[in-house]
Amino acid sequence: MSDAVSGVEEILAQWARERPDLDVSPMAVIGRLTRAASIVEAELADTFAANGLDAASFDVLATLLRSGAPHELSPKALSASAMVTSSAIAQRVNKLEDAGLVVRRRSETDGRGTVVALAEAGRRLVEQALPDHLATERRLLADLSPADQTVLAELLSRIGSPRGVAYG
Repeated sequence: MSDAVSGVEEILAQWARERPDLDVSPMAVIGRLTRAASIVEAELADTFAANGLDAASFDVLATLLRSGAPHELSPKALSASAMVTSSAIAQRVNKLEDAGLVVRRRSETDGRGTVVALAEAGRRLVEQALPDHLATERRLLADLSPADQTVLAELLSRIGSPRGVAYG
């Protein structure tokens, strides 16, 4: 989607006309980020739905798969790795457990704690969805060269990080 369609350039021109005393240049970046995020979320939602998932379910299943064998994490580690709150993880795990995609069990290392483990059905589902997910991401980035993608990823890593230090 070009700026002509999204209206970012028009918005900037309108603000320049109405408030020439203000530097509205941050709106150019944030407006485009917001537009891009909406497009990405919608496209990924379609891909997940085609695989019988939603973004939250894919996130948990993929986090467990990429954690390595035995593909289980404590709820706290799952929450940190998936970058969501513990209550959000609990809701997601409940839904996935009801669907037979994950199992909860006592931790072998901490008798008082529990772990969330990827069930075989969950593993099959996330492994089925992953190639489609990556194909969607590749399609969304097709207009950017590999070098452009590297630069963009590095620049985006600076947003919200302390003093512009990229998270790694």
